[in-house]
Amino acid sequence: MGFECLFHCLYLRDPDKLNSLCAILDSSSSIATTVTSSYGWWTRRIHISRFYITPFYAVLNAARGGITTTKDNFENALVSVIQHCPNLEIFIVEQPLKSAFGPVADALKTYASRRLRTVQWNVTGDTLSKVIWALDSLPYLISVHLDIETMVPTDQECARLGSATDLPLRLSHLQQLSLRGFTAEFLEQATGWDMPSLRSFAIDSGINQYDTPDVVAFLTSHGLNLVFLDLNLIVDPPVDVPTVLDICPSLTTFTFNADWRINPMDTVSNITKRPHPHVSTIGLHGLSYAFDIPVRPSSGVVASEDWSPLLTQIRRRHNDLNMAALNKVNFPKLQRIRALNQIMLNALNKSDGPSSENGGYDRWARWSTVCLRSGIRLEDCTGQSLGTLPQDDEYEDEDESEGEDETEDDYSDEAYHDEENDEDYDDDDDDSGEWEYESEEEPEWGRRVSPLPEGNGRTMELTRLLEECRVMNEGRDEEMIARIRPTLDED
Repeated sequence: MGFECLFHCLYLRDPDKLNSLCAILDSSSSIATTVTSSYGWWTRRIHISRFYITPFYAVLNAARGGITTTKDNFENALVSVIQHCPNLEIFIVEQPLKSAFGPVADALKTYASRRLRTVQWNVTGDTLSKVIWALDSLPYLISVHLDIETMVPTDQECARLGSATDLPLRLSHLQQLSLRGFTAEFLEQATGWDMPSLRSFAIDSGINQYDTPDVVAFLTSHGLNLVFLDLNLIVDPPVDVPTVLDICPSLTTFTFNADWRINPMDTVSNITKRPHPHVSTIGLHGLSYAFDIPVRPSSGVVASEDWSPLLTQIRRRHNDLNMAALNKVNFPKLQRIRALNQIMLNALNKSDGPSSENGGYDRWARWSTVCLRSGIRLEDCTGQSLGTLPQDDEYEDEDESEGEDETEDDYSDEAYHDEENDEDYDDDDDDSGEWEYESEEEPEWGRRVSPLPEGNGRTMELTRLLEECRVMNEGRDEEMIARIRPTLDED
């Protein structure tokens, strides 16, 4: 039982450990009397994290007496490990496989093709033909994620794909397809494939801003049964969102880049051709400049200070127009809108909220108020209300946390408010976005600590706690406390 748990998942983030694992599996296989006695028989998942072999690391490892991992060693060891895992179901390699992809894919086909259900590969553009043939040899895959790090040269596309060009693949069981990087050529080939079970499709351009995939053509072939669609692309012109929503009628979750230009001359983006009947969750990428906070460059995101004021205003206008289109008229079943840009959310946290100088706070307050009145939650990528900053453990109150859990579906954290009390809220009376009450008593529909004129709200909680302690101390019964107080030994 111990070995079964130990070898069920093989997770490696040190390349030299792969050689040690290979030696252990070889040893157990050589002394095993039956197939099930080998350690690799219990393995269901192999996950190799991304690592970087620097010259300093190689010298340090050699000084310690370790085996320096080279490209050939990595390839041979990984193939050997796969040979010992006939029941492998999940295979994830974040490290770029490059020329090692061919032997690795052949090992998966030979030893794990009937059990394998999920793969994640990091490949280069020149191995795209091998990727297509590998998918053809693994017919029982349910989930596929491809990270294509380099582009296939335009003038050599057919030459590089060779016999894999326009190969009529039939992936009967594939339900989830996720792509990242230089995906245009792969998406063009996948448009003609037969994927009747596909329900989820995600595409992320990453740092690539020049390779424009034909998403509309792909969705025309495979979008009818999709329930999840994630379009995280930096492209110009942007994807035709109204057409995409029209050819994907079964969607329940849809994400797109809120910085896209969709009918910029109108007061509201024409984001749909007709009301979409099923979308309940919408995710927004982008929004880097919506709240006027400094967003540091990372993964292709340009710092806000590097943008001219004109371009920044254009992006913000696109954000406003797209947000105005996310309403119950276009999406009758819409329940939540989520901001998904983690870089922006981290910057929002470090800045302690939106900026109040150039309209960032006003924009957040306006979006929050409109969503609240429409019965739509405005959330971040974790499902918390957008603008709820992480709290330190020492300031958390257990009772308050329980109260928030019980009521988080009824109102947002930015403004404690329900539809029956719409008349109590007035935008003009409170420019800071805080709520005021006529009495000090807490409302019956949830706990609420009145806001402070300044500070982050924690000092007032501590002040009230100390005041309550003083009141309790003044009214305590000393005689009763003396009776229940334990008597300590004099020693």
